[in-house]
Amino acid sequence: MDPKNRVSIHPDFRPAAGEKVFLLSSETYEMPVVRVLNQEDYDRRVAIVKNSGKDEKEKNRLLGVLASWCREASINEQGKLLVPKDLIEETGIETEGTVWLVGRQSYFEIWTEANYVRLRKIEKAEANDDLGILD
Repeated sequence: MDPKNRVSIHPDFRPAAGEKVFLLSSETYEMPVVRVLNQEDYDRRVAIVKNSGKDEKEKNRLLGVLASWCREASINEQGKLLVPKDLIEETGIETEGTVWLVGRQSYFEIWTEANYVRLRKIEKAEANDDLGILD
């Protein structure tokens, strides 16, 4: 995280030029995290709500919550993502501190270093790797 609240995004995580991303304020294992969704993943979440079978009032409520928890953003030509101040405060990210980018298939997450260390311990303890994919 640089002094201007920007994170350098690895090229593997960058969307196509000009494509926007959505910063979703979320939690995993009761730890705050910023999920960075591409347009396709955001639209997939909207479709889940729309096709849920819930009544229109509940669908509108859920779509409103999703929209309010997300911030539309973009990654600039230098590969930097500006993280809004309120998300930095919610997650405990420190300006000029170390953050971890964690790929999660269709999206990636931005973690503080301390929470990332805790996440790894929890995931390792809970891993039931009977398929041997983590060897």
